Amino acid sequence: MKIATSDEMRNIDRLAAEDYGLPELLLMESAGHRVAQAMEHLLGTVAGKTICVLAGSGNNGGDAFAAARYLSNMGAKIKIFLTCEPEHLKTTASRMKKTTDKMGLEVHRLEEDRDWNRLHLALKFTDAVLDGILGTGFNGELKKKVLRLIEEVNEAGKKVLAIDIPSGVEADTGRVSTVAVMADMTLTLGLPKVGHLLSPGADMTGQLIVDDIGIPQSLLQSDKIQQSLLNDKLAKTLLPLRGKAVHKGDCGRILVIAGSLGMTGAAALAAMSALRAGAGVVTLAVPASVQPILAGQLQEVMVQPVEETVAGILSGEQALNRLLELSQSHDAVLIGPGLGRAMETQELIRMFTAKVNKPLIMDADAIFAFNHQPDDLSKLPQVPVLTPHLGEMAGLLGVSVPELRESLLPIVREAAAEYQCILVVKSECTLIAYPDGMVFLSTLGNPGMATAGSGDVLAGTIAGLMKQTESGLAPLMGVYLHGRAGDIAYGEKGEGLLAGDIRENLSAALKELRQKQMTAL
Repeated sequence: MKIATSDEMRNIDRLAAEDYGLPELLLMESAGHRVAQAMEHLLGTVAGKTICVLAGSGNNGGDAFAAARYLSNMGAKIKIFLTCEPEHLKTTASRMKKTTDKMGLEVHRLEEDRDWNRLHLALKFTDAVLDGILGTGFNGELKKKVLRLIEEVNEAGKKVLAIDIPSGVEADTGRVSTVAVMADMTLTLGLPKVGHLLSPGADMTGQLIVDDIGIPQSLLQSDKIQQSLLNDKLAKTLLPLRGKAVHKGDCGRILVIAGSLGMTGAAALAAMSALRAGAGVVTLAVPASVQPILAGQLQEVMVQPVEETVAGILSGEQALNRLLELSQSHDAVLIGPGLGRAMETQELIRMFTAKVNKPLIMDADAIFAFNHQPDDLSKLPQVPVLTPHLGEMAGLLGVSVPELRESLLPIVREAAAEYQCILVVKSECTLIAYPDGMVFLSTLGNPGMATAGSGDVLAGTIAGLMKQTESGLAPLMGVYLHGRAGDIAYGEKGEGLLAGDIRENLSAALKELRQKQMTAL
């Protein structure tokens, strides 16, 4: 499924009218009907229920007026509050209001104190609120009247259905300047918006329902829309089924360069995750002094000692040559988990990545090695996969995390193109950005995955898939399996889950995916 920006959605609406003869009024009528059905889904039934409808001056308000008419016909008692002068309504919204006026539905303005008292009382006794105040065109700061209205809605504590996007949430960023409607459910029209998926907008959206309202699929699935949702439907197409004659070499020989004194856990998690993701052979290259520790833990991983010039870390020319030699007999390389940030190690990382010519995944300390010098990434002999969390991404670009969050999608997209890398940016909604501008967003995962080592598991999962599917698709497949494994673990452990629980549930997530693939055949 595609994900739209506000500009892209406006263009879709324009093309629906110009190329397909679907005028704005017709789409608004369809939207109103779907919104009324969604409200019935939220409440169980609307017959005999009181619903407070909040309408703004734009198309969002027009959708609310249309929904009010349907809800009234379904037996609901409707009270409408309008945030603007009636003459300031957009043309189509004004036509919808005139119909509700003819039906005798209550429409109140919010001007005098008595109007606000009426609203306060209505919210106290209503069964639900329909939010049609602002639409996807909102950005910046809220006007005082709208700010007060949203605060009244949130304080009332009633069930809320938002039309398209909760009022106060910016559709392209998920940003909330001051306050936003806290919806229980959001019915979005045409396509989901970026702001539904990125926090804090994601926290305001509630259950997200997507309805095409009759817009042709050729518009909704246009190649010009460069954001897509990473969901089950897409995941089923990413990983080929295994034949009966498959052997371990076919499934990938993966080299993991990780670990240092005091950080052996990251290396173990990454290496075992690659195996759990289905890799055939995993070799873990570690400093010689920590090799016995990891060799005793990992029975299925070949743990190779690498000479040290400084105790407990990877450094020096001999280590570099040994790592390059090992890479030649492997299909892909993961470098970074737990390597440490010693100057000698960071220099080795930069030299190794500049010379190795294998599919490459860079995590944690390998990303740190390029902090404030991301231009060097575009000079590497391959297109690397980087797996930063927001702090690491901000450090790489030399910005603060708040600055990064302000424009997360465009910044990540631009960075992937400029530095010729695939970026897997980990947050409450993981972004996978490709150099050609395409970005995938994943909503899999949960708060329990905010635990040490979760990123090492993700990096290992992606590495383990590099030979099983096309290397460019491995980041998508890895994010999907990692998220599903985390959700399975969360069902068992809740917020007490550990990174090892995610790793151990990779096999369950993979089995589940295979069952879905077979069902689809």
